[in-house]
Amino acid sequence: MQSYTIGQAARLLGVSPDTARRWADAGRMVTHRDEGGRRLIDGKDLAAFSVELAKGDGEDDTSYTSVRNAFPGIVTAVKLGDVAAQVEIQAGPHRLVSLLTREAVEELGLEVGVEATARVKSTNVHIDRA
Repeated sequence: MQSYTIGQAARLLGVSPDTARRWADAGRMVTHRDEGGRRLIDGKDLAAFSVELAKGDGEDDTSYTSVRNAFPGIVTAVKLGDVAAQVEIQAGPHRLVSLLTREAVEELGLEVGVEATARVKSTNVHIDRA
């Protein structure tokens, strides 16, 4: 399972590292320490937290933007069919859903908790694994 540093988690959540650190200190985000003493967040825990955070109270005045239509985030759900698949990414307050082939999901190694970027062009959403 992929783990994320506080800085990486902050970037994926669209907040400052200080904010992410405060959330971890307050127990809002579950963290653990690696052998080097760095605080890490498991990908599945970060994915769940990002979904809960996006459901927030709607009073956040923070502005989120997309540079060149790229939405870096974390995979929060993967539904596999025989041929097709559905992948959901939480990118800050944005939930993006893409339909792609099962083969593409397997080749990219997409699963809940993995960092990925949704790229939007016209009516299509493309997923890049980080």
